[in-house]
This record gives sequence, C-alpha cells and structure tokens, in this order.
Amino acid sequence: MRVVICPDKFAGTLSAVEAAEAIAQGWRNVAPNDELVLRPIADGGPGFVEVLHKALGGSLLEVPATDPLGRPVAGQVLIVGETAYIESAQATGLHHLSPAERDPKITTTRGLGTLVRAAIRADAKRIVIGLGGSATNDGGAGMLGELGVYAQSEIGIPFPAGGQWLAQCASLGWVLGNVPLKRMQEQGVEIIGASDVDSPLTGPSGASAVYGPQKGATPQDVELLDAALANWATVLERDLPTCPPKLAELPGGGAAGGLGAAILAIGGRIVSGIDLIRDLTGLDGAIAGAGVVITGEGSFDYQSLRGKVIAGVAAAARDEGIPCVVLAGRVTTGRREQGAAGVTEAHSLTDHFGSTEQAMAEPARGLRELAERVARQHVA
Repeated sequence: MRVVICPDKFAGTLSAVEAAEAIAQGWRNVAPNDELVLRPIADGGPGFVEVLHKALGGSLLEVPATDPLGRPVAGQVLIVGETAYIESAQATGLHHLSPAERDPKITTTRGLGTLVRAAIRADAKRIVIGLGGSATNDGGAGMLGELGVYAQSEIGIPFPAGGQWLAQCASLGWVLGNVPLKRMQEQGVEIIGASDVDSPLTGPSGASAVYGPQKGATPQDVELLDAALANWATVLERDLPTCPPKLAELPGGGAAGGLGAAILAIGGRIVSGIDLIRDLTGLDGAIAGAGVVITGEGSFDYQSLRGKVIAGVAAAARDEGIPCVVLAGRVTTGRREQGAAGVTEAHSLTDHFGSTEQAMAEPARGLRELAERVARQHVA
C-alpha cells in the first residue's frame, strides 16, 4: 500500500519534517514493505521555508535579521530559480518572545523587511512571503520602513517601531537615494503573501481583535491597535498609488498582524498558504491512488478546519475518496466536524500518553506509536 504522510509542524516540539519522519518510522515498524511518500506541509507560518526547501531544493541564502524586538536573529531566503521564498516568522515570530515580552504595541516587522531586501539584492523576480505565527501588529509598517517608506508625523518625524504609533501617522515619508520598494516596482517584481487566514485588517474579525490577545494585547490595546491600523490603511490608500481601495476591508489584510495589508498596498496579492504548498510540493498528485493519507499538527481544533494544513490535506484526500487520518498533539474537534472536513479518524498524543506534559516531552515517540497503531488497523 502507498501511504502519504504530510503533517504540519507540532509547534514547540517538532518541525513538519521531523513529525513526518517519526510517523514514517512507526508505520515501517509494522508494514516495512509499504510505499511511504513523505510530504511535510506548512501553511505559511513557521516551517514554510524548511518544507519548501525539502520539496523544491534551491539554495538557502543566510541573512542576519532582527526579531520582533529588534534583537539579532538568523534568517534565510530560499532561492529557487527566479523566485525567493521567505518565512515571515523567522523575523516576526511569536516564538522569539517569552510570554513577558509579548506586547504588540511595540513589536515590529522590520526584520522581515531585511529578508525582503536580501531577496531584491538576489535579483528575485517573484517574492513569496509565508505569513503566520507573528508577534506583531504593526500593519507591516516595519517591513515597509526597511524597504524605504515610513510612517511619519505631521512635521515629518519618523515614528519608533510598533503599531501603537500608527494612530498618529499623518503621511508616508521616503528615504533618500536607492529605495528598495521603488526598485522592486521598477523591475516588476511580483510579491505574494501566503496565508492561512482571510481576516480583514480591522474590525471585529480583524488583526487586532482576533489575534492581538494571543500576542499579549489587553482589551484596551486591541481598541488602540484597531484604530491605529484603520488610520494606517487610510494613509496607505492616499499616499501609495499601488494601494487598492478599501484596504482595511480586504480579505487577508489582517494576516500576520496586518502584514497582508502592507503586501496588498504595494501591489502584491494574498493567496492560500496551504493551496500554494499543495501545488508546489505536488501533494495532490502524491495523494491520488494512495491507500491512506496521514496528516497532523500540534492542536487539531476549530482553526485547523479554516484554511490550515489539516483542512487542505483532508479536502484533497476526500476528493480522491481516500481515508485521511489525523495524528495531533491534542484533538478538540468533534467527529461530525472531522467527517465534514474529510477526516476519517483522529488520534491525540495527549490521550495516548494520558498527560499533556508527556505528550510535549516525547512527541516523536508518541507519533511513532500512534502510527504503529494506525498501521495495524489499516494493514489488517
């Protein structure tokens, strides 16, 4: 039997590649003659570059960048032909901060701008940015600042990093000399944001209201940041000729704390991260004719069924009439929800071990053992 193994990362414990290898090892222990096809998956968040590098090859350009608080971090740009792939979480990710450091009023996307500049210097004709897992809520202002256009006050003074200052932004200013953003536009560089959300920039379902609290925002912070992003959208629409109308309302603008809106404002577009990955990794072709598909992630919850990896994989398996098994750190979805999405069965490490602590401590062993159990059921 051919078995397709295509998990996402298990946040905080295993990368998608490591999770796939653990599942494969467990299956081989039971059915060593089965054909295993490993296709680790990401939806735009952490692991985006690693997954694409494994699937597409290419070369990794090491780029010194900065984290959401401006501290040095190692970044990478994956170059495949004329396309550069960038993972925004390498510079903006929540995993860079301790819980005490989370404050979306002051975190910045400037480090992502550094990675984009490196892609421009590498003469990329197409830049694809994975959006997800961010600690930021600055509407991409930090990234744009690194590309040569910045938020400024009524008297032309640039603002410090952080989304809170955007409430006072009166206009955009441009750095003197060689401006990376203008160079991109003159050379016709295509820019694409790959996201797992379609939230708008502002409002009850926007970046601040939905994702701000998990980044450390209080209810008062959410109100402040939402108003700040609304003002930022107004300024971008007025001062950037490439910015589409009604920016604050466009689907995907709220991705990664408003990074999606910044990409739209400079003439880019937002696409589904899982659909992009499915296409680039040849996942649908691999699934066709398989006996079973195994996917998973750290938490299989209601968000998993809204444009994330499990939803995309299960839909592809359902279209082919192939069973789709989910192995997750924990499972909080009901069987009816799972079945409607195309998931035929789901197993959790927490239930397997009997505790969250052990599931977090030994995820690879747990995945091996769960894969062995599933293999016995399907081989029999």
